[in-house]
Amino acid sequence: MSDSGNEDGESDAATREAVVLDYLPHGRPDDNRPQYQKDTLAYALAVDDFELLELTLTDDADVGIVDRVAVGDDTDDSIIESVEHIAYDDLSNSAVSELEYAVEAIVEAEEQRFVDFYNDAQPITLRLHQLNLLPGIGKKLRNKIIDTRKRQPYEGFEDLSDRVGGLHHPDEVIAERILEEIREDDLKYQIFVRDDE
Repeated sequence: MSDSGNEDGESDAATREAVVLDYLPHGRPDDNRPQYQKDTLAYALAVDDFELLELTLTDDADVGIVDRVAVGDDTDDSIIESVEHIAYDDLSNSAVSELEYAVEAIVEAEEQRFVDFYNDAQPITLRLHQLNLLPGIGKKLRNKIIDTRKRQPYEGFEDLSDRVGGLHHPDEVIAERILEEIREDDLKYQIFVRDDE
């Protein structure tokens, strides 16, 4: 049984899921090649580390905006030919518009993962805590979150907002921080988005 657990762990690392933000069946608009030479593209957001991806798709790929696709070494090559990591500025206008909704959907779908962040957040330095990196959370609110989680860990976003006065939409706070990390390349601390440097 332990062997199959290792195999599953390895395949999870090699394959991951991404949400399609935009689908370009005729390639990039700024590509001056004839249409028949352009690759079918999709912009996507990795679910695990919020990395922005450009997917080169096969001609017969059937994907749409908000679809989840498997990306990685062990994926079905029938739809994805290649995967490139891209910056926020490389996204199409449609992908930028869809990004906020995709992040909110991921935070909502994986609630426990982000509630665990509130439960497990630790100091970064003597003067700075991970919770202080979230928008709208200052010293007083941070201390309320830490004090109430000592009594009992939070079970969900609703439990968190009920037990901590002043924190009304903890899911929106997380989504706002993720979007900030995606948009800003020069942030000193990255909590949710993988930093490739």
